[in-house]
Amino acid sequence: MKKVLYVAAFAAALAVGAGVYLSSGATAAPASTFVLLDGSKRSTEDLKGQVTLVNFWATSCVTCVAEMPQIAATHEKYKGRGYDTLAVAMSYDPPSYVVNFAQSRKLPFSVAIDNTGAVAQAWGDVKLTPTTYLVNKRGEIVKRYVGEPDFAELHRLIEKLLAEA
Repeated sequence: MKKVLYVAAFAAALAVGAGVYLSSGATAAPASTFVLLDGSKRSTEDLKGQVTLVNFWATSCVTCVAEMPQIAATHEKYKGRGYDTLAVAMSYDPPSYVVNFAQSRKLPFSVAIDNTGAVAQAWGDVKLTPTTYLVNKRGEIVKRYVGEPDFAELHRLIEKLLAEA
């Protein structure tokens, strides 16, 4: 009888542990190389140690263009506290449009062009824009937004993640 109780207790503890793990929702950001407008490269490994917003967008996406001022304002608000933003233009977006958009709007963060579509593929086969990921200091995706985020909720989550060790 004791053996059955031990097995049942172990199974219950295992189930609780699995539930906590699954509900945390954090998964490692996929290994990717981002080619920035200036030709330099950043990798997923470079995101570790800071909270990073990775935003897949296109110049032809009305919602993307509309949300960009709020993404820039969010970047400016938190950049001095270990927060960064990386905007990834979709493969179908003409590079000249992306460069013009970034320069004319004076985007205060890094912009990458996903020429081959490999980055969008690695990040869950992103097809809809905007699709935005929030990555914690450990390089784990903690939130995914399809469409414009609720910026008040996003800011609360950024504050929480910045406070983590």
